[in-house]
Amino acid sequence: MNFDVSLLNWPLVEDFILKGLWFSFLLTIVATLGGVFFGTLLALMRLSGRKWLDAPAAFYVNGMRSIPLVMVILWFFLLVPLVIGRPIGAEYSAVITFVAFEATYFSEIMRAGIQSIPRGQFFAGQALGMRYAQNMTLVILPQAFRNMLPVLLTQTIILFQDTSLVYAIGAYDLLKGFETAGKNFGRPVEMYLLAAVTYFVICFSLSHLVRRLHGKIAIIR
Repeated sequence: MNFDVSLLNWPLVEDFILKGLWFSFLLTIVATLGGVFFGTLLALMRLSGRKWLDAPAAFYVNGMRSIPLVMVILWFFLLVPLVIGRPIGAEYSAVITFVAFEATYFSEIMRAGIQSIPRGQFFAGQALGMRYAQNMTLVILPQAFRNMLPVLLTQTIILFQDTSLVYAIGAYDLLKGFETAGKNFGRPVEMYLLAAVTYFVICFSLSHLVRRLHGKIAIIR
């Protein structure tokens, strides 16, 4: 077979690729922000010392992390419409599923970050008269976020790679854009190859930035 990548031009990128790239980036950003927010809540529940908070949070985190993401995506997309009586749509299903799933991974990162802060910091906050919520918000969490920032960004890169799984429910992501272009031009092999190169370039570049950031944070410490 003769490979022909000359068809990769701006009209093709504009018509097929940019739409999928935009959705992949948007899904990554929304899932990261939502995952960090809900993941932090789950981490605080698990560290609360109260069984009625710890038990359901641990069950949710351990249960969700035991299921492949593609299965969660398919279950939500196929089963939830049967419960509510109307379809949700592939894009909305992808966003909700990713936030719910990634929150479990971010929660473990945040839990490790919080536990890495010396207990003396917490006791110092208490000595100043801070309540638990104030202590966590003003003293512990800012330090935990700084310590875990490289790991959080690394998980975000993995999340971006996982966005290709929404292809299973027909959402128009970056991979779907290349696949559609391949069908329209009769060159699926070239398009899948270019998709792999695109994912590699984006993820490798982001990983390089994370390594540089990690080095700067290590110097600050």
